[in-house]
Amino acid sequence: MKFTLDETASRYLIHSYEDGLVRINNQSWQSSLIVSPQTLINNWRPSSIEQLQDDDFAAVIELQPEFLILGTGKTQAFPPIRCYSSLIQAGIHVEFMNTGAACRTFNIMLSEDRPVAAALII
Repeated sequence: MKFTLDETASRYLIHSYEDGLVRINNQSWQSSLIVSPQTLINNWRPSSIEQLQDDDFAAVIELQPEFLILGTGKTQAFPPIRCYSSLIQAGIHVEFMNTGAACRTFNIMLSEDRPVAAALII
């Protein structure tokens, strides 16, 4: 029998999402958060796309992902560029999608070992 090291054990993986709740590893969260393969930042300030401000992304910039998937809530929305200009200046590619699609996309990119983070408005 051959054994292999499960390198995903120390990673954050989104297990499920429904309106108002996301389950990451073995915990449920009901507030907006930022997640990367090795980092989970809960209680991210904006609770809607309308509340989003450029300085909300300081923690993302510190994580230095190549891609940020921004889950905008129940529906896909596009905030004004001034709300995320610091990400562009840092060379981080930003994709906007509803939070359910953002969760699925994060997991796909994670499985491909891509440098990704997700900022999820729950």
